[in-house]
Amino acid sequence: MVGTGQGLLGALLGRGRGRRLELRTDEGRSASRLELFFDLAFVLVVAELAIHLRAEVTWQGELEFAGLFTTVWWAWVSSTLYANRFDHDDVVYRLYKLAGMAAVIGMAATATEATGERFGLFVGCQVLLRAILLLQYHRAYRHVAQARPVARLYMAGAAAGALLWVVSLAVPRPLGFALWGAAVLVEALVPLLATRSSADVPLHVEHLPERFALFVILVLGESVAGIAHGLADAAWSASAIPVAVLSFVLAAGLWWSYFDLAGARAKRLLDEAGASSSSHAHDAYVFGQLPLTLALATVGAGVELAVVQSAEGEVPAGTRLLLGGGVAVYLLSVSLTTAGMARGSRRGWWWPAGAAVVAGLDAALELPAGVVVGALAALVVAVVIGGMAQRAAGRLDVEEV
Repeated sequence: MVGTGQGLLGALLGRGRGRRLELRTDEGRSASRLELFFDLAFVLVVAELAIHLRAEVTWQGELEFAGLFTTVWWAWVSSTLYANRFDHDDVVYRLYKLAGMAAVIGMAATATEATGERFGLFVGCQVLLRAILLLQYHRAYRHVAQARPVARLYMAGAAAGALLWVVSLAVPRPLGFALWGAAVLVEALVPLLATRSSADVPLHVEHLPERFALFVILVLGESVAGIAHGLADAAWSASAIPVAVLSFVLAAGLWWSYFDLAGARAKRLLDEAGASSSSHAHDAYVFGQLPLTLALATVGAGVELAVVQSAEGEVPAGTRLLLGGGVAVYLLSVSLTTAGMARGSRRGWWWPAGAAVVAGLDAALELPAGVVVGALAALVVAVVIGGMAQRAAGRLDVEEV
């Protein structure tokens, strides 16, 4: 009986004949059901940050939104990079992942007051995420000999980041916010070093773009939710309905442009780079996703405001900035990421760069809500049509995400 119990425990913990902790970068795989469940907590955080932004549509509010979004995005990326190499799906791994999910739920519950009354709780959730990551990499260090150089780097990064977050509790707020940024920067250096320090621990180039595509879906969901909430808040007024319809066209166009063009092009470039740890394409891809998803989340926040404000006939400057500026940053991010991954290639990226200029002009003009959203929707649809034409003509190499 004792032997049976020990055997069961060993199997659950990934020992003996159970699933062994090992690298998972040399086999075909996709996002796990646990990863999809984990992402639900980040849906909540993005939604709460968008609520906070809509309540304060100012330069300060946008900068605060961008800063908080960056810390949340990096928390998601850190977990994803570990899972990309070591998702062995035993009980211990699942418990760590679920504990991290609980911390993210705590971040969601504190997000709107993260720089105010809930400062300490938000910091505590960030520290907990790093402690969990540190334990996970320590486990990989113990069991996967070839991963030790990389695991050591990530442990050092997580420990340094956690320390900076803790110290931010003991200093004045402006300096504390600076320490948040320093923590993210220190940790962000680790993947840059890791991908160049050990050719034996590559990234999984099939799993990586799928996970980032799922995060894009996550932030695009804010636009869909914004349309629904905006219509409800506007009591389905006659002036709100056309803006809601155009907002949906805009959201659909952004989805289409990413999954058939921008993301598909990036996946193609990742496949061409392969699993080489010295390839700069991996870094350009990962870090290029930050401004891209931040822009999409900003558009999502602006969509709800545009629908609600449509009854007034004119979009305030702040809302125009969220919409037009968000679309412009998204398109520029696509262009720069593609150019960075392809080492300055000029194929297939000039059209979103030109469209970003038009989106920027739209943000600066004082126009009714329907005109602003309609112009942006038409612009994104034109980008999609132009990209699809290039794809059909063989001038744009893509691969299904």
